[in-house]
Amino acid sequence: MSSNPRPGQRMTIGDFLLRRLEEAGIRHLFGVPGDYNLTLLQQLHDTGTVKWIGTTGELVASYAADGYARLNGLGALLVTNGVGALSAINGVGGSYSEHVPVICICGSIPLRSIDRGLGMHHTMADGSFDHFLDAYARVTVARARITPRNATTEIDRLILTAWREKRPVYMELPSDIAYLEIEAPADPLVLAEPPSDRERLRSCIAAVAARLSAATSPAILVDADADRFGVASELMELAAKLHAPVAVINAAKSVIDETFPHYLGIYGGKASEPHVRDVVESSDCLLSVGYRPIEVTTGDFTASLPSDAIHARGHSVDVADENYQAVTLKAVLRGVIDAVPIDSKRTQRHVVAPVVASTQPDGFAKLTQAAYWQAIQSYLRPGDVLYVDNGTSFALLGLKLPTDCTFVGSINWGSIGYSVGALLGALTAAPHRRHLLFLGDGSFQVTAQELSTILHHDHKPVIFLINNGGYTIERGYIGKTEPYNDIANWSYADLPKVFRPDTSARSFVVQTVGDLQNVLATPNDTMIFVESIMDPHDAPAAIIGSSNKGAELDYGPRGPQQRKDLQLRPALPTLIEPA
Repeated sequence: MSSNPRPGQRMTIGDFLLRRLEEAGIRHLFGVPGDYNLTLLQQLHDTGTVKWIGTTGELVASYAADGYARLNGLGALLVTNGVGALSAINGVGGSYSEHVPVICICGSIPLRSIDRGLGMHHTMADGSFDHFLDAYARVTVARARITPRNATTEIDRLILTAWREKRPVYMELPSDIAYLEIEAPADPLVLAEPPSDRERLRSCIAAVAARLSAATSPAILVDADADRFGVASELMELAAKLHAPVAVINAAKSVIDETFPHYLGIYGGKASEPHVRDVVESSDCLLSVGYRPIEVTTGDFTASLPSDAIHARGHSVDVADENYQAVTLKAVLRGVIDAVPIDSKRTQRHVVAPVVASTQPDGFAKLTQAAYWQAIQSYLRPGDVLYVDNGTSFALLGLKLPTDCTFVGSINWGSIGYSVGALLGALTAAPHRRHLLFLGDGSFQVTAQELSTILHHDHKPVIFLINNGGYTIERGYIGKTEPYNDIANWSYADLPKVFRPDTSARSFVVQTVGDLQNVLATPNDTMIFVESIMDPHDAPAAIIGSSNKGAELDYGPRGPQQRKDLQLRPALPTLIEPA
């Protein structure tokens, strides 16, 4: 906001909120209409300030706002009190876990009813109206009930907090105040970081630059916050100046351009390729950015970062025993880039990873996971947006992405069905890019209905669905042949026509390698829906191996995974040793 604000103007609270969303770069609002939010929806319709994207449910709206924010920088959804807020809370919790800035707006109980203690529907009918503010306290960084007295300050505070902290916020807008007029600031909302403390910034830059300059084997490790805080280009510039290798956590797939000469690969402890693990763990100055270790990002806690690693976060940095507060990540990195000398003597260690043997499969052969992902690797092109859901589609993490690709996945939160809603959101944010969704039948069934919204808006993604009869990734934990991991079989390829009878979408059912190769040659001038039939027990070795280890971690030594033939086990790949 301007330091010298201009005189205010009279406008309604709802119009002011919509204006602020637009000024923050939010052009679309996802959600479901309900009687408590209809006043704001009518204002949205009347002003045309923000475009409404109605979804089939609040859960999917929260996923869509998350996907939108990942490509746009900030996203928002609109729900109604209680039933809508609680339906959306899973997706908002995911945004909190994944550090995605989302604004959840809840049309709520009239202030009149709150003041008078009047019982209302969509409440717990116990006289309290704070239950949902309390529920959101654990999955947001800020929350507030808007009133005519606090509207201007709280709306600005919540939007700025979401953007600065890269996490969701929750605001309740009582249904009887949206049309009330307030004195609103005339100056636009400006999304900007507060300036760093000058001394702390200088000292932090000097400490980080000194460590990196003195190192003989510096390296950089990147988590998803490098994307959220927009510093990927600075990290690559720093790596190029230092001739330092850059590894990423799986949650940060595509954050560093995988064609970048100093890109190393994915680090996850013992789950890493040996050369990646060696470089990261033996570095005498590891700069980690946003690193948050959990079992799925550390190879089941086998990651071992150097004890003196530098840990940089969005607004603070740890260097040895010193913690630097009141600094911003971008400012620190820009200063470090300027401070470190170009090292023309150091050369990056040349390492060669083992190569998995591959052959050109017979076109008439039954489609397997190995042949499937080999074909997908060849299908990728620069600029693609790639989505993955929980399941065997995590094999996408093992593919090498062309330049300017964006990877979208719920790695930390791991909510199945996330990717379909996220696809809608990101398609809305960036319709000019090619969007490829990879998921299994189990994940798809959770949010399949949102395909109708994607078709309604004439989006043209390519959807790759693996039909293998259930939760294959769970079969790797326990239940290899148990019925609880089975799901009803749908005619998946028919669904675009079911959801939109006049659709021009092209649907295919693929059973052989040749079938898939033919489909991949299809023009992408409309939606393409590919249903690939696969064996329920065929899965990438790395995915099933991870599930096996996960069972040991989750269930302990007395767990049912110890029983014979209760787990799906991976086949070992054939390796070609580097020359």
